[in-house]
Amino acid sequence: MKVIPSFKRATLALVLSGVLALPLPGMANDHHALPEGVQQRIEQLTPQVVSWRRDIHQHPELGNREFRTAGLVADHLKALGMEVRTDIAHTGVVGVLKGAKPGPVVALRADMDALPVTEDTGLSYASTVRAQFNGEEVGVAHACGHDMHVAILMGAAQVLAEMQKELAGTVIFVFQPAEEGAPAGEEGGAALMLKEGLFADIKPDAMFGLHVMTSPLGEISVRTQGQLASSDQFNITIKGKQTHGGMPWNGIDPIVTASQVVMGLQAIPARQLDATQTPSVISVGVIKGGVRGNIVPDQVVMEGTIRTFDNATRQEIHERMERTAVNIAESAGATAEVTITEGYPATINDTELTRAMTPTLRRLAGDNFREARRSMASEDFAFFAGEVPSMYIFLGTRPEGQPLAYPNHSPKFNPDEGVLPIGVSAMTALVLDYTSQHR
Repeated sequence: MKVIPSFKRATLALVLSGVLALPLPGMANDHHALPEGVQQRIEQLTPQVVSWRRDIHQHPELGNREFRTAGLVADHLKALGMEVRTDIAHTGVVGVLKGAKPGPVVALRADMDALPVTEDTGLSYASTVRAQFNGEEVGVAHACGHDMHVAILMGAAQVLAEMQKELAGTVIFVFQPAEEGAPAGEEGGAALMLKEGLFADIKPDAMFGLHVMTSPLGEISVRTQGQLASSDQFNITIKGKQTHGGMPWNGIDPIVTASQVVMGLQAIPARQLDATQTPSVISVGVIKGGVRGNIVPDQVVMEGTIRTFDNATRQEIHERMERTAVNIAESAGATAEVTITEGYPATINDTELTRAMTPTLRRLAGDNFREARRSMASEDFAFFAGEVPSMYIFLGTRPEGQPLAYPNHSPKFNPDEGVLPIGVSAMTALVLDYTSQHR
């Protein structure tokens, strides 16, 4: 069994004592990303972080049902002497660490929920959990890396709590449920945490989050402005007039009209939006209509998704979609009903904060620092970023020497545990640098 893959340019794995004795990927000894004593403490803590991750991985829980994970987190934060709040947004846990010196308020976030995926990794600690999801029995697995996020933040919480006497300011540790979405009929996630007063008593001056990705092990990346896309769903119902398929002139064909609407929707990002501003996507994923090949039906229903990286463009797309569908339908004598359900906004990194904290990430990652590529995936960290200046970073987990890796949400998703101390170091360094800059 492979215990912990070695870091890039490292020549030793974890020794039996569990102490990681080598620098992080791409980090020369003179980079000084963290004080030597702090880095040593992270190395000493790494076996415990790995143990937390494997325990959480083996016991995954779906959104709004993260009872065991929340209990593990709450017990840990209480043992560190923090003020701890539980049961926010169903299962969320928040710990507050007050430094001995005056300074700013910084928030760190990790998401706790797993996915309705049956794991197929072959790991000795693989999940065999089954659960109910929207009325169906499903496998449950941490196929998106949230187990790593929780373990990383638990590690950063311990390191920073041990530095309480030297710490300037306050750190809020936010362990969030239901990032992947709440069960049908329920609220959840970041939006519900804010709705229930997450920052009512103390509002952060800055907030940081991270996500493991299948980029090379040790790579840290970030970009200013839109990094992850908004995610909205739409439903368009085209109503015509049913008739015999051999005599379509006696009715109004909603299938032909729907086809014209599909093409009209594609013209919005391709021909109606400024292509230099932000990439956008409108995809129709479902078309339903008709029961027989010789009957023109009375209606067609279309469903799909809308993605973009700019919230103003997002609203413009909504308006143009409705106008396009309604007018095309009207030209055919049909009608169109357009319903757009807003999901997560675009995750937009604060420009000033990102520029100020990029040197911290560069020192930590060395040659492995990159400007992040935009991703059409979405993240409800966007709700936090809409409330306070925020920065969201990506951590690479693809095993060394492996050109490809199974992506997030795959049943075979298997990130390299070598990223865990890198994540702890990143969260710790961001807090220490930000608080030292804003005393």
